Amino acid sequence: MKHIHPKRCFRNTKTFIYNAFWNYLVPDEWSIKHIFRKRVGYDCDLDNPRSFNEKIQWLKLHDHNPLYPLLIDKIRVKEMVSRELGAEYVIPMIGHGYSRFTDIPFDELPEQFVLKCNHDAASTIVCKDKSSFDFEKAKRKIEKALRTNYYHYDGKQWGYKDIKPQVFVEKYMQNGKDAELNDYKFLMFNGECKCIFLYAERFSGYGLKMNSYDSNWNLLPFTRHYLNTNSPIVKPDNLDKMLEVANKLAEMVHNDFVRIDLYDINGRIYFGEFTFYPGGGFEEFYPVEWDYVLGSWINLTEKTK
Repeated sequence: MKHIHPKRCFRNTKTFIYNAFWNYLVPDEWSIKHIFRKRVGYDCDLDNPRSFNEKIQWLKLHDHNPLYPLLIDKIRVKEMVSRELGAEYVIPMIGHGYSRFTDIPFDELPEQFVLKCNHDAASTIVCKDKSSFDFEKAKRKIEKALRTNYYHYDGKQWGYKDIKPQVFVEKYMQNGKDAELNDYKFLMFNGECKCIFLYAERFSGYGLKMNSYDSNWNLLPFTRHYLNTNSPIVKPDNLDKMLEVANKLAEMVHNDFVRIDLYDINGRIYFGEFTFYPGGGFEEFYPVEWDYVLGSWINLTEKTK
């Protein structure tokens, strides 16, 4: 029989009670304010939100557009984007969505593929070589994700609340022979792109990096969760086309704020995802005044009166 450690049992029980209380039992507004203070470092003013992070919290609580869950669902959104832009902008799925990891027909998959869950933002697994792929590790990660309601366990992000969890397989995409995929995140404020987050250097050995640019590819002087890249990133040749695509996708929502993620792969543009709550609205800005600059681009004046 496995030895029972009283201290470990106490810690696990304490964590379970804490999570159950803040994630399920208290009103959403209380939970958001509690998490906000711990993560961001200042009190969240939901009566008069001014910062970007505060306004994302306000939108979580009050902007419940029924279209959001459809656009957030990584499986269902593919069909919607295909209709809007064309199938050539969508990374192909292999098969369909599966309720269990064991339902995936791995014997029929190619040597390289990507696993994702449709209802969260942290379960992506890349397989570059099926012969050396750690299936047990992937199974543990995916099954845990499928059991987790992203709304309850990641800051009350309303759009994720009622999405039916599924795992799916995407085609493995590569930018040239060895180059990594740069992830371009277009921040759309009332349909206008005012900021672009570029995620890069995932496999540099120094960790993921992030640069922030305006729509003309001028580097903006702030960081968030990640440092800037180790070297400058050249303006992509098809930036204007990516901006055009982002604008078209933003028209599908026509709201106060949405982040639209795109990939530039071998000169072709592919859709990534819609995000309405970047970082859950809990990521600090350095320096902090940029939290308020981006916040000023979300106009909630009439809605918060």
